[in-house]
Amino acid sequence: MKATQLAVRRAASSFAIFLSAILCTLSWGHAAKAAGYPERPIELIVPWGPGGGADQLARLVGKLMEPMLGQGIPVVNVPGGTGATGMAKLLSSPADGYSMAVYIADSHALLAGKTPRWTVKDITPVAVMIKGPSFIFVRQDSSFKTWDDFVKEAKANPGKLKVATLGFGSVDDFSLNVLDRAGIKVIQVPFAKPSERYVSILGDHADALYEQAGDVAQFINGHQMRPILLFGEKRLDAFKDVPTSYEMGYKVALPQFRAIVVKAGTPPEIVKKLSDALAKVYASPEYQTFLKEQYGDPNSFEDASHAPTFVNDQLEDMKKTTATN
Repeated sequence: MKATQLAVRRAASSFAIFLSAILCTLSWGHAAKAAGYPERPIELIVPWGPGGGADQLARLVGKLMEPMLGQGIPVVNVPGGTGATGMAKLLSSPADGYSMAVYIADSHALLAGKTPRWTVKDITPVAVMIKGPSFIFVRQDSSFKTWDDFVKEAKANPGKLKVATLGFGSVDDFSLNVLDRAGIKVIQVPFAKPSERYVSILGDHADALYEQAGDVAQFINGHQMRPILLFGEKRLDAFKDVPTSYEMGYKVALPQFRAIVVKAGTPPEIVKKLSDALAKVYASPEYQTFLKEQYGDPNSFEDASHAPTFVNDQLEDMKKTTATN
């Protein structure tokens, strides 16, 4: 019996030593990979077409990160499915840090649906690069001088006014559903292509546009369109006369964020290296100018230690918005 017990103890001890060695090897392997990373170009996937806000962000980030990491960062546009096609490309790649993706609120909104193609557990947010409120815009010479004018018409003629959006199941849709429950019933007119959506109110294809100010900055600066409602809790200095959704009693504030993510399982050392580089990108004068031009929150940045919490909180807010639909 004693001999058997001794043998069991020796076997257990040997297994513990073996397991420890394996864990040490894996840890050393990750550290070694991070130390030499990156050894080749890093692909930056944009799950949207060229020209939009996500594409602009990717090209600026790639340009500023390349000299920091000593490797090229080619931008690859993979549009389709409200970002789902591009995310599928990311999630089919190895979790080695050589594929990143721009991840925005509209793609994140898909996870609030009944059958999402991925979950937050499938991605690792590396950094949040920009947060900004969305607005309801009208043409500069629109008869709707204020938000109250728009509400009056919408309630007098339910379903008459058309609002251009990204599409159903998007952040746009969630926000307009809150308005619908407040008696402001409009017709959504989906435009998948950003350029077509932006000019929809200029060509009378829609009465109003749901969009972020940064994406239509050229039209704002050119005095072709103006905002009449901001979705958020506080007003922006750039639009001091524009009321917020919270002021008007609509408890919805889903900021349009843009983040950089990698596939879950990417070594933490590599995630940190990317996050540190993105922090330097964010702090650069060129990026700060871009952030201001996009009407972004000056405190937008979240590093790898805080970005996952922000992304998770946003999903919970989206689910609360749809829960009462």
